Amino acid sequence: MKFLGSGKVKDIYDLEDGNLLFKFSNRVSAYDVKFKEDIPKKGEILCKFAEFWFNELDVQNHFVKRKSDTEIIVKKMKILPIECIVRGYFYGNLFNRWQKGEIKLQNGVDTKLAAKLPEPIFDPTTKSTHDIPIDKHQAIEQGLVNDEQYEWLSKNSIDIYKKMTKISDEAEFILADLKLEFGVLDGKILLGDSIGPDEYRLWPKKNHSVGKIQEAYDKQLLRDWLTTEGYQKKFDDARAAGKEPTAPSIPTDLIKKMTERYIIAYEKFTGKHL
Repeated sequence: MKFLGSGKVKDIYDLEDGNLLFKFSNRVSAYDVKFKEDIPKKGEILCKFAEFWFNELDVQNHFVKRKSDTEIIVKKMKILPIECIVRGYFYGNLFNRWQKGEIKLQNGVDTKLAAKLPEPIFDPTTKSTHDIPIDKHQAIEQGLVNDEQYEWLSKNSIDIYKKMTKISDEAEFILADLKLEFGVLDGKILLGDSIGPDEYRLWPKKNHSVGKIQEAYDKQLLRDWLTTEGYQKKFDDARAAGKEPTAPSIPTDLIKKMTERYIIAYEKFTGKHL
């Protein structure tokens, strides 16, 4: 087994048999800043959520099996360098870009925060240290994908989102948006990476209210705290000055709340107890 590297959350190993090992940690990051504190149980929940979604979705993927509470084995493939974002609600980066006048919306879109979009939209980004939103023309011009691949990714990402929203609805949650990654193996595009509360926004249905910040059962909890405390602006200012942002300490009560909500979401979706 050969160590290949560490991402924001996962450590990746080459099993040298055509497969990779993903080892999920309790690490957490937000706004491309890594934090010193761990979120207890986070790695286990991400690992088991990945297994749940790969088994639940009727779509070809790279998942082989779960090896332990924090490890899965996946097929090795060539990852497409594009983040496939699907948005079902007017929130997050989409809302912020609209406020800044960077994007235009179709007629009939409710522009109140957290309003449901008439139809889910494909809103991809580059896959880099700081992801940048791109359209079809830019994705092809930059050589990230070709025309056929882009159309396939757009259609299938939205289809997967719709399948996941049905499952979320049964668990009494709203799946606001979703990030997916895909790769190519033997000429076929497969769903890859992992799927869990680091890859989507999840809100309890009973507390959803248009026009306000939503109650998050995902990593957005940390982002919201950073924004409220002014750290997001400090991060932006540091990068503008050519410096690497310094991560603040995450409050103990926030760490506890993140663990609790990750567990609640997992148990409601799967019917299993950790």
